[in-house]
Amino acid sequence: MTVPADRRPGKIRRHFEAHPEQAKDLALFVGVTVVGAWIASFDPLGVVIWMIVAAVVVGVVRNRRRQAAFARERQRIRELRAREIATYLTMTPREFEEAVAHLCRRDGCRDVRVVGGAGDLGADVVATTPQGHRLVIQCKRYSPTNKVGSPDLQRFGGTCWTVHHAEIAAVVTTSSFTRQAAQYAVSQRIHCYDREWLAGWASGSGPAPWMVR
Repeated sequence: MTVPADRRPGKIRRHFEAHPEQAKDLALFVGVTVVGAWIASFDPLGVVIWMIVAAVVVGVVRNRRRQAAFARERQRIRELRAREIATYLTMTPREFEEAVAHLCRRDGCRDVRVVGGAGDLGADVVATTPQGHRLVIQCKRYSPTNKVGSPDLQRFGGTCWTVHHAEIAAVVTTSSFTRQAAQYAVSQRIHCYDREWLAGWASGSGPAPWMVR
């Protein structure tokens, strides 16, 4: 009768190959144990001191690894956001409106429509949020140096509530807002989504406009 080969060592090896940090922790633990046993053969009290020092060292090492992992994740998100904005900057204004509409659909909005064009009275995308609120968005596909100004916000503010019956109103841009525009938006309860907020929304690392209070 043939006895199946024990494949557990191979599984363990593959596990640690897939999780190198765990392998390093295990190696560190084994090293500490061996040194502690060697010290204990000479001085039982010494091993207690050694284990305390070793525990501190292990804690410091693991904390540094966590910090490095957080730093890598932050860098990954920054790069992802930069790619999102770079993509939007290559679009035409109409394509940008379609892209914003896509984000609304992706995040659960219903009845999403692109209505921008001649005679749109400031509305480019309208939708119903997952919570059932009417959302009206104006899209500004501007270059990074061309900020959205107060006149843009005032025109939108004059129609988003009374004409388009918005319950949530937002201006989404690939640029940023002037200080006066941002102040006006606050007074009119209009959400200003600049390039950083847009990049967060698009990459999934930030909230959608209707989730901001």
